Amino acid sequence: MKKIVLPALLCSFLFACNTKTTNNTVTESKKTGGSMPDILAANIDSTVKPGDDFFMYANGGWIKRTPIPDAESGWGIGNMVQDDIYSKLKKINEDAVIAKAAKGTITQKIGDFWKSGMDSAAIETAGLQPLAEDMKKIDAIVTADDVLAVGAGLQSKGIGCLFSTYIGQDDKNSEVMAVKLDQGGLGLPNRDYYFNTDERTLKVKAAYKDYMLKTFTQIDSINAAKNTEAVFALETKLAKASRKIADLRDPYKNYNKMNRAGLSKIAPAVNWNAYSKLSGTDKVDSVIVGQPEFYTAFSNELKTTPVSVWKNYLKLRLVAASAAYLDSKTFNNRFEYSKTLSGATKPKDRWKRVLDAEENAIGEALGQLFVKEYFSETAKKRYDGIVENIRSAYKERIAKLTWMSDSTKTKAYQKLATISKKVGYPDKWKDFSSLAIENGPWVLNIQRAAAWWTNYELNKLGKPVDRTEWGMTPQTYNAYYNPSNNEIVLPAGIFAVPGYRDEDLDDALVYGYAAASTVGHEITHGFDDQGRQYDDKGNLKNWWNKKDGEEFSKRAKFIINQFNEFSPVDTLHINGSATQGENIADLGGILLGIDAFKKTDAFKKNEKIAGFTQMQRYFLGYALGWLYTQRKERLANLVMTDVHSPAKERVNGPFVNVPEFYEAFGIKPGDKMYRPDSLRVNIW
Repeated sequence: MKKIVLPALLCSFLFACNTKTTNNTVTESKKTGGSMPDILAANIDSTVKPGDDFFMYANGGWIKRTPIPDAESGWGIGNMVQDDIYSKLKKINEDAVIAKAAKGTITQKIGDFWKSGMDSAAIETAGLQPLAEDMKKIDAIVTADDVLAVGAGLQSKGIGCLFSTYIGQDDKNSEVMAVKLDQGGLGLPNRDYYFNTDERTLKVKAAYKDYMLKTFTQIDSINAAKNTEAVFALETKLAKASRKIADLRDPYKNYNKMNRAGLSKIAPAVNWNAYSKLSGTDKVDSVIVGQPEFYTAFSNELKTTPVSVWKNYLKLRLVAASAAYLDSKTFNNRFEYSKTLSGATKPKDRWKRVLDAEENAIGEALGQLFVKEYFSETAKKRYDGIVENIRSAYKERIAKLTWMSDSTKTKAYQKLATISKKVGYPDKWKDFSSLAIENGPWVLNIQRAAAWWTNYELNKLGKPVDRTEWGMTPQTYNAYYNPSNNEIVLPAGIFAVPGYRDEDLDDALVYGYAAASTVGHEITHGFDDQGRQYDDKGNLKNWWNKKDGEEFSKRAKFIINQFNEFSPVDTLHINGSATQGENIADLGGILLGIDAFKKTDAFKKNEKIAGFTQMQRYFLGYALGWLYTQRKERLANLVMTDVHSPAKERVNGPFVNVPEFYEAFGIKPGDKMYRPDSLRVNIW
């Protein structure tokens, strides 16, 4: 994915345009005939040299005058896009309530979801009561098989517990949908939070244990302290058997296909026959296990950890997953812990939280209304064309590679040519008619929506893969490459620029902001350290000759080493191995964007806009896509858990490897961003 920067429930994230630059002047864009301020010029911090810190040069003016809202862990262009989307979706919801539509219609579902989430009085009165039925099932657990059975039921309603199970394409046979089992079940963000001993991580761990104590006090005040220690000890054992983030990047090591007998061999204490029936996965004769050693450890704990501890573990997971939709006490207990990860000092407004939840539940239904008003056919045509321009640029770059053999190039051409594109919105929409949404407890609407999605995914088993399906809604400020489909998916929301219509945006800005950081980035994912291991049909298959594969890894080592040098917060360094795929995609996208942009009329005319050359605007446009400032807490969390580098490094990191950047801004030896040729990354 391109932009996973924000700590939101969804991957979607405009801009109340500030017309002041750092020197209090306004520069207008020629593109708009002088009617609007130039967004790139307005964000400049002229006190910073481009060759010292380009991110702050390009974005520092905005960062200096824009505080992070108390309810946010960070703030930037994506958040501002989301604010604009929030306003549009809020009106859609309020209109749905007024409409009083017939039961079962999309308008009824939208209206009742909104009412149930906004009814704070009813939510407050109910407390934990909406979870009573689930609590009763947990209390009735007697055996390890019961733990598994109740856990399967919770999983089906979106309560993450025990381990991770989901439906996805078989990596080695993309025509088949498979059941996949991965590590999971932890309360902290990942395994490292249980074992790292730096001050910040210890603070997070202490806050989590305090949250556990508060929650167990709500459930059983007499035994709260004892239950906290026992459940935390159980989670620590599961964490110890979990792989580190960098180790999850190898698709071969995380592909272990086995039948039920194989599952029983690695995890003998787990009743897999019963679990497969309860989870609805008994239609298949094999599953793909990501991390077998985790399941061995899970099996051991299922056998040796007292059932009473498992019951408390499930209660904790149920309340933690539901806290956002419950009374203020339950919500605030969870929020106090989350502050150590996000740095936000107060929660989002309730109406925004309701929209976040609705996006996950029925976001595509909202998307149908969104694109009718806010994404024109002209815009769709523009970005369709940009995709093809980037594809052509990539073909030319492959042809010029001196380190790749002709045989591998031929297969690379084939894969590139067959990358399918999804731009703006789906041609076919999902049918939500069987999803029941009521004007009742909000948390139960959340559970019903999660159960609907579980059944939706299960119904894919044994059927042909639907390659037309979208995994994001049109209003999402994000994009992705799917290796199993060999496709790029570019929702309408990702192309939005704060406060501007698409027709207001000059080509230089668009090629940096969209062609490079989105289109080129996602296409390059098909050829990064993971994506290159999938063939043109989306199968995990080595199509490289041995020498070419070794040369790619050798060149990728340069980008690993480069990003290992960065320390964005405190003493934490970026994990170059874990982030290499995204860093390769960033660099590749920038290079492809340049090649494609050089063929445009705008570049050839080279008219200055707001005092900047076309190539300068290209780089500024790319930096605009990473206009973010973040609290230290959130930054530290991202460095530990995210395969993306932080925003600043996603600008400065790749730029130092690009010759045109040096030329455009006169970067010379002695400048902080000057990097000798011998250390520059050169892959694609």
